[in-house]
This record gives sequence, C-alpha cells and structure tokens, in this order.
Amino acid sequence: MPPFARRFARPRKRPEPGKMNSTEAKYAAHLETLKATGAIVDYRYESLKFRLSDRTFYTPDFTVITEECVELHEVKGFWEDDARVKIKVAADQYPWFKFVAIQIRKKELIREEF
Repeated sequence: MPPFARRFARPRKRPEPGKMNSTEAKYAAHLETLKATGAIVDYRYESLKFRLSDRTFYTPDFTVITEECVELHEVKGFWEDDARVKIKVAADQYPWFKFVAIQIRKKELIREEF
C-alpha cells in the first residue's frame, strides 16, 4: 500500500433512496409491533421530503402517525454533524410536526425530540 493511501478517507457509499439499511429495517420491525398493539396508527418509510434551503433537502426516515400528532423519525446508528443540523433546521422551519431522532445502540432505543 502506498504511504499516501492512509491519509485519505474512502468516500462513503450513498444510500439508495427508498431502500432501508439494516438499522432502519430493525426500527421498521419495532414500528410494526407498535402498530399491531395500537400504540401507533400507522407509519411510512421516506414518505415526505422537506426543502430547507436552495438545493438542500431533508427526508425523514419514517413518518409515524399517532392518535395525537404526526411524528417524523430519523433513525441512526451514529450521528454525523450534517444530519443533526438538518433535523434541527427542519424542526425550526416546520414546527407543526414533531421531529424525533432514534439512535439504536446495542438493542437499546435512545429517543431525542427536537
């Protein structure tokens, strides 16, 4: 391996739109359980897209319908700075939705509301 190869990070593979990663699939199974027990009314995967500014959009992972409100859930195994900024900006610009971050760590769900 050339010595300069260690200095450069490999580009991250972009997720395919409309296709869940393994973390999102696990959370979808959790939402199915909540739906079956009546804790939520329904949910959809990547059903909404928000314009935050010119050429900047935010697509929440899940739209979750409860008896009280519409929640937009972002599911992460770990947070990158740009994702956290986008959800905060979206929560400020669209206050009639409840924005929720779900982080999955060792089978534990950590919920954070914005």
